[in-house]
Amino acid sequence: MKKILIVDDEPNIVMSLEYTFKKNNFEVFIARDGNEALDILKTHYPDIIILDIMMPLVDGFETLEQIRKNEQLNHCKVIFLSAKNKESDIQKGIALGAHAYMTKPFSIKKVVEKVNELLA
Repeated sequence: MKKILIVDDEPNIVMSLEYTFKKNNFEVFIARDGNEALDILKTHYPDIIILDIMMPLVDGFETLEQIRKNEQLNHCKVIFLSAKNKESDIQKGIALGAHAYMTKPFSIKKVVEKVNELLA
């Protein structure tokens, strides 16, 4: 079973993504901010992470920088899912090591397609 970590502080987004990925036979982990995500990543190694940028405490950019320092997470694909849609934000996300950058509002179907494409 594929594992996914959803990191977002918006409950409605988390709920819809969690429901969709569970329905698609993923084991789903949830974090509401970067600190919580990094705690989960000490003991769980998901295949893919969906990561928001604007979150309390530790933002998505900083979270990804920490993830990329952990060799046990090198295999892990990361998709930024953010309302930040400026070209400079997208370039920064990709430069930090994200495999994809999707903007909010988003289509659940497109997110699922992107996850499946990255894990294929």
